[in-house]
Amino acid sequence: MRTVYSSVVVERRKDGTILMDHPTALPAVSGTIPDRLRYWAGNTPDAPFLTEGERTITYAAFEAERGRLASRLAALSSDSSRPIVIVGDNGIDQALMLLAAFSIGIPVAIVSPAYASSAAAPWAKLQKLVGPLDPILILADDPVAVEKALAGLDIVAPVHSLHNLSWVEALSSINVHDLEAEVTGVTVAKLLYTSGSTGSPKAVINTQAMMVSNMMALEIVWPFLAERRPVMVDWLPWNHTFGGNCCFHIALWFGGHMVIDKGRPTPTLIERTVAAIRAYRPTLYFNVPIGYELLLPFLEEDDALARGFFMGLDFVFNAGAALPSSTRGRIEALALRVTGRPANIVGGWGSTETAPFATVLNFATGEAANLGLPIPGTTIKMVPDSGRMELRIRGPNVTPGYWKAPELTALAFDEEGYYRIGDAGRFADPEDPSAGIVFDGRVTENFKLSTGTFVNVGALRLKAIAAGERLISDAVVVGEGRSELGLIVFANDTACRDLLGEDACHSWEDAVAHHPRIIQRLAELLRDYNTTAGGSSMRIARFIVADGPPDPHLEEITDKGYLNQRRIIANRVHLIERLFDEGTAL
Repeated sequence: MRTVYSSVVVERRKDGTILMDHPTALPAVSGTIPDRLRYWAGNTPDAPFLTEGERTITYAAFEAERGRLASRLAALSSDSSRPIVIVGDNGIDQALMLLAAFSIGIPVAIVSPAYASSAAAPWAKLQKLVGPLDPILILADDPVAVEKALAGLDIVAPVHSLHNLSWVEALSSINVHDLEAEVTGVTVAKLLYTSGSTGSPKAVINTQAMMVSNMMALEIVWPFLAERRPVMVDWLPWNHTFGGNCCFHIALWFGGHMVIDKGRPTPTLIERTVAAIRAYRPTLYFNVPIGYELLLPFLEEDDALARGFFMGLDFVFNAGAALPSSTRGRIEALALRVTGRPANIVGGWGSTETAPFATVLNFATGEAANLGLPIPGTTIKMVPDSGRMELRIRGPNVTPGYWKAPELTALAFDEEGYYRIGDAGRFADPEDPSAGIVFDGRVTENFKLSTGTFVNVGALRLKAIAAGERLISDAVVVGEGRSELGLIVFANDTACRDLLGEDACHSWEDAVAHHPRIIQRLAELLRDYNTTAGGSSMRIARFIVADGPPDPHLEEITDKGYLNQRRIIANRVHLIERLFDEGTAL
């Protein structure tokens, strides 16, 4: 049975499967990402495209340099089966190399430079990612470090600086134009790695059509993007789909100006972000929950900064994980106080395999875990599975598979060609699907207690964070095979210090998160939560505060800023034993 609602079309099958589509059809997907660069270079040649520190490059200058780099890359190889690997931070030179390679059909694998740092020794992850690719060239911000990290591997590709290709003699422009003409929607543009939260990282094929279809869908969902040129201050890494396919492509597709933020959501680097926001006043702002958590104190203490931030914003975008209700409430209250109107807080859901969007949340909701509704051209399939609905995706935005891994590719799709993303969902309002899909946990993260009771980890984690009143930055739910649930708490250092005041560390030798007053307050908050939590599947029996933050080098946190729950559980077996032996009982 097919039913048309206000903003979604729903088909219900007899076996309980549900299909959801946007009511507006997506036009035929055409063109490429490099085509969009050429468009803006021709129509707004002097408009700024990217700013990195003191360096700004216009669309026309970028396109001219892109062409020069393409002629040098083309001289190296026209073999689309062997990618270029880039190991570097976001920057103008990386963007130029990406678009140059895209334009002549050479795939680019983008790898986080953290994997080549001295702290990542013995560099097993970098070797695991790069080794199987058989690249034609490796370009890096720090080629010496990359060469050292890859030493001993049987890799014939040379390692050179990302910032200089003058050692390559350029190919003739006629031959380059021939290569450019061969680039179509099915051409492989990027290889982006999954975060590894459901297993080892996989190299995901990103075609031109995948990336273009996402931007075409956003033109329908958010028509205002085409009405004024976006200004963005953004740090999100291009080696992940959120930063590379959402943020960077929005700036390029809509002729915007992206300021490459050298800050990060850490206590030591957040002030760089604050300075960039103060200087450039973005019209679109993207971040992950911890980024907003660290930015908010600066905005709350400086009305002029907050007014400059919120006054011109078309939206505040959250991704990576659900925005805790306490953080969302602070954003809403602050925007209302300094501008007299509420903030437009939006979000999206998808994965590396969907480049990145499958759904967009572009309507008001009180549900922090609401994923929104399908974007035009994308069908969401909800399949009954053990009392929940598993989410699957089909559309032009979905990857054709994993790089040279046919077995993994086959496992990723069902018999109808829908991608199995690994998330579960439910309707926010069973009577009105247009109210959105609510995230109902990762299929692989959920578990059962020894009593046979099923635990929805995603839902419980969000409730626990919300109950912590800012003291809980993030949390991991554990208890598989046990009779009760435990919680590993990653505390918010700033909130802990605010609560302790003068007592923060004057006479306390341990981390502030382990201070007796912090433990006492967490216990009070979690006991209050338990009074209305319901049964054993949602009630937290005990908790323990982790000794330190999640470790990115142990793959406990992804570059996108959210927890890899499975990795933390595997890495912190002894902490979990302590939790159930001597953790704070509730």
